[in-house]
Amino acid sequence: MSRYKCIICYDGSGFCGYQIQPKDRTVQGELEKALRRIHKQQHIVVEGSGRTDAGVHAIGQVIHFDSPLDIPIEKWPTVLNTTLPDDILVKSAELVEDDFHARHMAVGKEYRYRVYTSRVKDPFKRFYSHHYPYKLDLHAIEKAMKYFLGTHDFTSFCSAKTTVSSRVRTLQEISFTQEKDELIFKFVGDGFLYNMVRIIMGTLLEVGRGRKKPEQIPMIIEQKNRKLAGKTAGPEGLYLWKVFYE
Repeated sequence: MSRYKCIICYDGSGFCGYQIQPKDRTVQGELEKALRRIHKQQHIVVEGSGRTDAGVHAIGQVIHFDSPLDIPIEKWPTVLNTTLPDDILVKSAELVEDDFHARHMAVGKEYRYRVYTSRVKDPFKRFYSHHYPYKLDLHAIEKAMKYFLGTHDFTSFCSAKTTVSSRVRTLQEISFTQEKDELIFKFVGDGFLYNMVRIIMGTLLEVGRGRKKPEQIPMIIEQKNRKLAGKTAGPEGLYLWKVFYE
């Protein structure tokens, strides 16, 4: 058996998340279904760097799996892509050590979040960018973003469903660029809690709209109270962009 690491991208709008579920269509489910066809009905387990929710997209999700097949490494993307549905693409594949693990060995991730602020909804963006039809104070958003940088307990900015024991994470970068009426936010950190990026985004949008002040962010972090942060922004604007390894 050899272990393979793949970088994949997918359009999350047609999936009930990444993780396999008994009755729903998921990214992991489609990957394992494709590998089962390739391996003549042998079940091959796929491990991902992390889960994404229903409607969340990925540009650089990382997976690994073991296979006994003697397929040249450069052929694996083609073999998989001819079997997978059109909303998943294997971008690259490489042979890795037997102890490589896509999730346990990840040392950081980058997410991006897209928001467009036009007054009227764009039907072509409805699955790929979050619609927030309000004028935003970008200077206030920039000021608020700085308070998130560094190492903090992000209890106020994660879902109540979060089950991990430690909610301390380090954010190395939060920034945004503007393209016409669309803002693209970038988040880089050593790890992210359940719904963390979407709750930070919801909070930043409230700051931009004047409903919260940038100076409130340290207090919200310190209080460790989910109710003090903003609403959870929609899944359609979120993209898992890159996973980092040593």
